Amino acid sequence: MKTIRDKAALTAIIDSWKAAGDRIALVPTMGALHAGHMALVTEARRRAARVAVSIFVNPMQFGVGEDLDRYPRREQADARMLAEAGVDLLWLPPVEAMYPAGFATTVSVTGVSDGLDGAARPGHFDGVATVVAKLFNQLRADIALFGEKDFQQLAVIRRMAADLDMAIEIVGVPTQRDDDGLALSSRNLYLAPEERAAATALPRALGVAAQVIERGGDPVAAVAQTREALSAAGFAVDYVALVDAETLSEAVETGRPMRLLAAARLGATRLIDNVEVQVRQG
Repeated sequence: MKTIRDKAALTAIIDSWKAAGDRIALVPTMGALHAGHMALVTEARRRAARVAVSIFVNPMQFGVGEDLDRYPRREQADARMLAEAGVDLLWLPPVEAMYPAGFATTVSVTGVSDGLDGAARPGHFDGVATVVAKLFNQLRADIALFGEKDFQQLAVIRRMAADLDMAIEIVGVPTQRDDDGLALSSRNLYLAPEERAAATALPRALGVAAQVIERGGDPVAAVAQTREALSAAGFAVDYVALVDAETLSEAVETGRPMRLLAAARLGATRLIDNVEVQVRQG
Protein backbone atom coordinates (compact mmCIF):
# COMPACT_ATOMS: atom_id res chain seq x y z
CA MET A 1 0.00 0.00 0.00
CA LYS A 2 1.26 3.45 -0.92
CA THR A 3 0.68 6.20 1.64
CA ILE A 4 0.54 9.61 -0.04
CA ARG A 5 0.38 13.10 1.49
CA ASP A 6 1.34 15.19 -1.53
CA LYS A 7 -1.10 16.07 -4.33
CA ALA A 8 1.52 15.83 -7.07
CA ALA A 9 2.43 12.29 -6.00
CA LEU A 10 -1.26 11.40 -5.81
CA THR A 11 -1.86 12.70 -9.33
CA ALA A 12 1.03 10.66 -10.69
CA ILE A 13 -0.32 7.42 -9.21
CA ILE A 14 -3.88 8.05 -10.40
CA ASP A 15 -2.55 8.92 -13.87
CA SER A 16 -0.72 5.58 -14.02
CA TRP A 17 -3.85 3.66 -13.00
CA LYS A 18 -5.95 5.50 -15.54
CA ALA A 19 -3.39 4.84 -18.28
CA ALA A 20 -3.56 1.13 -17.45
CA GLY A 21 -7.35 1.18 -17.70
CA ASP A 22 -7.81 0.21 -14.04
CA ARG A 23 -11.19 0.75 -12.43
CA ILE A 24 -10.73 2.79 -9.22
CA ALA A 25 -12.87 2.64 -6.09
CA LEU A 26 -12.69 5.32 -3.39
CA VAL A 27 -13.63 4.95 0.26
CA PRO A 28 -13.59 8.40 1.93
CA THR A 29 -13.19 8.32 5.72
CA MET A 30 -12.17 10.43 8.69
CA GLY A 31 -10.14 7.60 10.17
CA ALA A 32 -10.55 5.80 13.51
CA LEU A 33 -11.41 2.84 11.33
CA HIS A 34 -13.62 -0.05 12.44
CA ALA A 35 -15.41 -3.01 10.89
CA GLY A 36 -17.95 -0.70 9.27
CA HIS A 37 -15.21 1.02 7.26
CA MET A 38 -13.62 -2.31 6.43
CA ALA A 39 -16.93 -3.52 4.98
CA LEU A 40 -16.70 -0.60 2.56
CA VAL A 41 -13.16 -1.66 1.65
CA THR A 42 -14.27 -5.25 1.08
CA GLU A 43 -17.05 -4.11 -1.24
CA ALA A 44 -14.64 -1.73 -3.01
CA ARG A 45 -12.20 -4.57 -3.69
CA ARG A 46 -15.05 -6.63 -5.13
CA ARG A 47 -15.99 -3.87 -7.53
CA ALA A 48 -12.67 -2.39 -8.70
CA ALA A 49 -9.10 -3.28 -9.60
CA ARG A 50 -7.69 -0.45 -7.48
CA VAL A 51 -8.90 0.67 -4.05
CA ALA A 52 -8.02 4.05 -2.57
CA VAL A 53 -8.97 5.14 0.94
CA SER A 54 -8.78 8.73 2.14
CA ILE A 55 -8.39 9.73 5.78
CA PHE A 56 -9.07 13.40 6.46
CA VAL A 57 -10.70 14.86 9.56
CA ASN A 58 -12.50 17.63 7.75
CA PRO A 59 -12.72 20.86 9.77
CA MET A 60 -15.38 22.27 7.45
CA GLN A 61 -18.02 19.80 8.64
CA PHE A 62 -17.57 20.46 12.37
CA GLY A 63 -19.58 23.25 13.94
CA VAL A 64 -18.70 25.50 16.85
CA GLY A 65 -18.46 23.44 20.03
CA GLU A 66 -18.38 20.10 18.19
CA ASP A 67 -15.70 17.46 18.62
CA LEU A 68 -13.08 18.42 16.01
CA ASP A 69 -10.23 18.59 18.52
CA ARG A 70 -11.07 15.33 20.28
CA TYR A 71 -12.19 13.35 17.23
CA PRO A 72 -10.17 10.08 17.43
CA ARG A 73 -7.04 9.99 15.28
CA ARG A 74 -5.25 6.65 14.91
CA GLU A 75 -3.17 7.01 11.77
CA GLN A 76 -0.73 4.13 12.31
CA ALA A 77 -3.39 1.64 13.37
CA ASP A 78 -5.64 2.71 10.49
CA ALA A 79 -2.84 2.34 7.95
CA ARG A 80 -2.04 -1.14 9.24
CA MET A 81 -5.68 -2.23 8.91
CA LEU A 82 -5.90 -0.92 5.37
CA ALA A 83 -2.64 -2.52 4.27
CA GLU A 84 -3.76 -5.87 5.67
CA ALA A 85 -7.06 -5.51 3.78
CA GLY A 86 -5.28 -5.10 0.45
CA VAL A 87 -5.88 -1.38 -0.11
CA ASP A 88 -3.65 0.03 -2.86
CA LEU A 89 -3.44 3.67 -1.79
CA LEU A 90 -3.99 5.68 1.38
CA TRP A 91 -4.49 9.41 0.77
CA LEU A 92 -3.59 11.35 3.92
CA PRO A 93 -3.73 15.02 2.94
CA PRO A 94 -2.79 17.75 5.41
CA VAL A 95 -5.34 20.50 5.98
CA GLU A 96 -3.32 22.97 3.89
CA ALA A 97 -3.47 20.62 0.90
CA MET A 98 -7.26 20.51 1.06
CA TYR A 99 -7.86 24.13 2.02
CA PRO A 100 -4.89 26.22 0.87
CA ALA A 101 -4.57 29.93 1.60
CA GLY A 102 -7.34 31.85 -0.12
CA PHE A 103 -9.73 28.88 -0.35
CA ALA A 104 -13.18 30.41 -0.89
CA THR A 105 -15.49 27.82 -2.50
CA THR A 106 -18.28 25.88 -0.83
CA VAL A 107 -20.56 23.23 -2.34
CA SER A 108 -24.12 23.43 -1.00
CA VAL A 109 -26.79 20.82 -1.69
CA THR A 110 -30.22 22.08 -0.70
CA GLY A 111 -33.35 20.00 -0.18
CA VAL A 112 -31.99 16.69 1.14
CA SER A 113 -29.63 18.58 3.48
CA ASP A 114 -32.18 20.96 4.97
CA GLY A 115 -33.74 18.99 7.83
CA LEU A 116 -32.64 16.33 10.32
CA ASP A 117 -28.86 16.65 10.80
CA GLY A 118 -28.84 19.64 8.47
CA ALA A 119 -31.07 21.50 10.91
CA ALA A 120 -29.27 20.22 14.00
CA ARG A 121 -25.79 20.95 12.62
CA PRO A 122 -25.92 24.10 10.45
CA GLY A 123 -23.27 24.10 7.73
CA HIS A 124 -22.33 20.46 8.32
CA PHE A 125 -23.43 19.17 4.93
CA ASP A 126 -21.84 22.09 3.09
CA GLY A 127 -18.58 20.92 4.61
CA VAL A 128 -19.28 17.31 3.67
CA ALA A 129 -20.22 18.14 0.07
CA THR A 130 -17.22 20.41 -0.38
CA VAL A 131 -14.62 17.93 0.84
CA VAL A 132 -16.20 14.99 -1.01
CA ALA A 133 -16.29 16.98 -4.26
CA LYS A 134 -12.59 17.72 -3.80
CA LEU A 135 -11.80 14.06 -3.11
CA PHE A 136 -13.71 13.02 -6.22
CA ASN A 137 -11.66 15.46 -8.31
CA GLN A 138 -8.36 14.47 -6.72
CA LEU A 139 -8.75 10.69 -7.01
CA ARG A 140 -10.90 10.54 -10.17
CA ALA A 141 -12.47 7.28 -9.01
CA ASP A 142 -15.07 5.36 -10.98
CA ILE A 143 -16.99 4.41 -7.85
CA ALA A 144 -17.22 5.72 -4.29
CA LEU A 145 -18.61 3.80 -1.34
CA PHE A 146 -20.35 5.20 1.75
CA GLY A 147 -22.05 3.57 4.72
CA GLU A 148 -25.83 3.74 5.04
CA LYS A 149 -25.51 4.60 8.74
CA ASP A 150 -24.93 8.21 7.65
CA PHE A 151 -28.01 8.02 5.46
CA GLN A 152 -28.57 11.75 5.02
CA GLN A 153 -24.92 12.20 4.07
CA LEU A 154 -25.32 9.46 1.44
CA ALA A 155 -28.41 11.22 0.05
CA VAL A 156 -26.55 14.54 -0.11
CA ILE A 157 -23.64 13.00 -2.00
CA ARG A 158 -25.92 11.19 -4.43
CA ARG A 159 -27.77 14.43 -5.13
CA MET A 160 -24.53 16.36 -5.61
CA ALA A 161 -23.08 13.77 -7.99
CA ALA A 162 -26.27 13.71 -10.07
CA ASP A 163 -26.74 17.48 -10.15
CA LEU A 164 -23.12 18.25 -11.08
CA ASP A 165 -22.85 15.44 -13.68
CA MET A 166 -20.02 13.79 -11.78
CA ALA A 167 -18.91 10.67 -13.63
CA ILE A 168 -18.81 8.48 -10.55
CA GLU A 169 -21.07 5.72 -9.22
CA ILE A 170 -22.20 6.23 -5.61
CA VAL A 171 -22.78 3.00 -3.68
CA GLY A 172 -24.37 2.72 -0.26
CA VAL A 173 -23.22 -0.20 1.90
CA PRO A 174 -25.54 -1.52 4.66
CA THR A 175 -24.87 -0.42 8.23
CA GLN A 176 -22.51 -2.70 10.12
CA ARG A 177 -23.51 -3.46 13.73
CA ASP A 178 -22.09 -4.96 16.90
CA ASP A 179 -23.63 -8.19 18.15
CA ASP A 180 -26.03 -6.20 20.35
CA GLY A 181 -27.28 -4.17 17.39
CA LEU A 182 -25.49 -0.86 17.95
CA ALA A 183 -24.34 0.66 14.68
CA LEU A 184 -20.54 0.78 14.43
CA SER A 185 -19.25 4.35 14.69
CA SER A 186 -15.97 6.04 15.51
CA ARG A 187 -17.87 8.07 18.09
CA ASN A 188 -18.77 4.93 20.03
CA LEU A 189 -15.27 5.28 21.50
CA TYR A 190 -16.55 8.26 23.49
CA LEU A 191 -19.15 6.22 25.37
CA ALA A 192 -18.54 5.32 29.00
CA PRO A 193 -19.33 1.64 29.79
CA GLU A 194 -22.77 2.43 31.22
CA GLU A 195 -23.54 4.65 28.22
CA ARG A 196 -22.43 1.91 25.82
CA ALA A 197 -24.88 -0.49 27.48
CA ALA A 198 -27.70 2.07 27.27
CA ALA A 199 -26.93 2.88 23.62
CA THR A 200 -28.50 -0.37 22.43
CA ALA A 201 -31.90 1.24 23.05
CA LEU A 202 -31.40 3.26 19.86
CA PRO A 203 -31.39 0.43 17.30
CA ARG A 204 -33.91 -1.52 19.38
CA ALA A 205 -36.44 1.34 19.41
CA LEU A 206 -36.02 1.96 15.69
CA GLY A 207 -36.50 -1.72 14.93
CA VAL A 208 -39.69 -1.90 16.99
CA ALA A 209 -41.12 1.20 15.30
CA ALA A 210 -40.28 -0.10 11.83
CA GLN A 211 -42.11 -3.34 12.53
CA VAL A 212 -45.17 -1.45 13.82
CA ILE A 213 -45.31 0.71 10.69
CA GLU A 214 -44.74 -2.22 8.33
CA ARG A 215 -47.65 -4.05 9.95
CA GLY A 216 -49.99 -1.15 9.32
CA GLY A 217 -49.59 0.75 12.58
CA ASP A 218 -49.86 4.53 12.87
CA PRO A 219 -46.52 6.06 11.82
CA VAL A 220 -47.06 9.18 13.94
CA ALA A 221 -47.68 7.10 17.05
CA ALA A 222 -44.70 4.84 16.26
CA VAL A 223 -42.39 7.86 15.96
CA ALA A 224 -43.71 9.29 19.23
CA GLN A 225 -43.20 5.95 21.00
CA THR A 226 -39.64 5.81 19.69
CA ARG A 227 -38.90 9.20 21.19
CA GLU A 228 -40.40 8.10 24.50
CA ALA A 229 -38.36 4.87 24.52
CA LEU A 230 -35.13 6.77 23.85
CA SER A 231 -35.87 9.34 26.53
CA ALA A 232 -36.60 6.57 29.02
CA ALA A 233 -33.22 5.00 28.19
CA GLY A 234 -31.42 8.25 29.05
CA PHE A 235 -31.09 9.79 25.59
CA ALA A 236 -31.64 13.45 24.82
CA VAL A 237 -33.43 13.14 21.48
CA ASP A 238 -32.56 15.47 18.59
CA TYR A 239 -35.02 13.96 16.13
CA VAL A 240 -36.90 10.84 15.09
CA ALA A 241 -38.39 11.01 11.60
CA LEU A 242 -39.98 8.76 8.99
CA VAL A 243 -38.88 10.04 5.58
CA ASP A 244 -38.90 9.21 1.89
CA ALA A 245 -35.64 7.33 1.29
CA GLU A 246 -34.74 9.40 -1.78
CA THR A 247 -35.87 12.93 -1.01
CA LEU A 248 -35.71 12.75 2.82
CA SER A 249 -38.97 14.70 2.93
CA GLU A 250 -41.80 13.49 5.15
CA ALA A 251 -42.93 10.05 3.99
CA VAL A 252 -46.46 10.23 2.55
CA GLU A 253 -46.61 7.54 -0.18
CA THR A 254 -46.49 4.08 1.36
CA GLY A 255 -45.49 2.50 -1.96
CA ARG A 256 -42.13 4.30 -1.94
CA PRO A 257 -39.01 3.22 -0.01
CA MET A 258 -38.88 4.83 3.44
CA ARG A 259 -36.34 5.25 6.23
CA LEU A 260 -36.79 5.83 9.91
CA LEU A 261 -33.94 8.04 11.13
CA ALA A 262 -32.94 9.19 14.60
CA ALA A 263 -30.26 11.25 16.30
CA ALA A 264 -29.89 11.40 20.07
CA ARG A 265 -27.28 12.12 22.72
CA LEU A 266 -26.02 10.02 25.58
CA GLY A 267 -24.07 12.37 27.79
CA ALA A 268 -21.70 14.25 25.49
CA THR A 269 -21.92 11.71 22.66
CA ARG A 270 -24.27 12.17 19.73
CA LEU A 271 -25.35 8.96 17.97
CA ILE A 272 -27.28 8.53 14.74
CA ASP A 273 -28.94 5.47 13.24
CA ASN A 274 -31.61 4.52 10.72
CA VAL A 275 -33.55 1.51 9.48
CA GLU A 276 -35.38 0.70 6.28
CA VAL A 277 -39.17 0.64 6.45
CA GLN A 278 -41.09 -1.34 3.82
CA VAL A 279 -44.85 -0.86 3.60
CA ARG A 280 -46.50 -2.49 0.61
CA GLN A 281 -49.64 -1.13 -0.96
CA GLY A 282 -52.76 -3.21 -1.21
